[in-house]
Amino acid sequence: MKKIVSLILIACMILSFAGCSSSGKETLKVAISPDFAPMEFVDTTKTGQDKYVGFDVSLAKFIAEELGMELEIMPMSFDACQVAVQTGSVDMSISGFSWTEDRAANYNLSDYYYAGENETEQVIITIAANADAYPTAESFSGKKVAAQNASLQLELCKSQLPADCEIVEVGDLTTAFLQLQNGDFDALAVAKGQADVFIANNPGAIAICGFEFEVDAAYEANVIMLPKGADELTAKVNEILAKAYAAGYYGEWYAEALELAGAETSVDVSYDDDGNVAG
Repeated sequence: MKKIVSLILIACMILSFAGCSSSGKETLKVAISPDFAPMEFVDTTKTGQDKYVGFDVSLAKFIAEELGMELEIMPMSFDACQVAVQTGSVDMSISGFSWTEDRAANYNLSDYYYAGENETEQVIITIAANADAYPTAESFSGKKVAAQNASLQLELCKSQLPADCEIVEVGDLTTAFLQLQNGDFDALAVAKGQADVFIANNPGAIAICGFEFEVDAAYEANVIMLPKGADELTAKVNEILAKAYAAGYYGEWYAEALELAGAETSVDVSYDDDGNVAG
């Protein structure tokens, strides 16, 4: 009897290490940084895995269903998402990533998927009182503009704002937004979808500057990041993305995410690089 029990325990351990859930399905581990509404954020009326919502979460659920796997959302900082993919501690990260040459060189990237105007338009926000102060790139001369670490917005700031503009790299957008309100810097570069959410949740306090980044067509959609060499999984993901696009799900998911992002029960939640809730 003891031997049988031991064998059962060993089998359970093997299944656990193989990424199987209690339902018997394999687990798809997906990293997200839930500080980026409407792409990924938290619904405070829910608990556990269900509290993570947004366009990318809907997409992750669809991918898991199509693969016949059980989804496990792994919340962490934006930087940590990329490290987790590179080290193979997650299967993929779906967190509002744009295509960049650096990412293409270091990861497997999926085909594009489209989330409204979230990546098509990249903007800079500031406090409402300064809304008219920045109509051009040159307006930011001598100013402090923040952007998230390892983000498309950071690259755009460095390439399109004046050389004497101080670019401040921030770890997460929730904290950065509070810093903007506190006057730690003059403006914050974000995707248009994120700007709309900040403005909707803080009426009269925040505005989009007149200047808007020029965005290359290569950056106007999102990609899923997978470990380098995960070619079979990447191919399956691309098939699923094509299925979602053909079914018209992208528009539905984005509309749902925008509506929920404007609700009082929805918040952006920041994580540190150790996976703990920041602040």
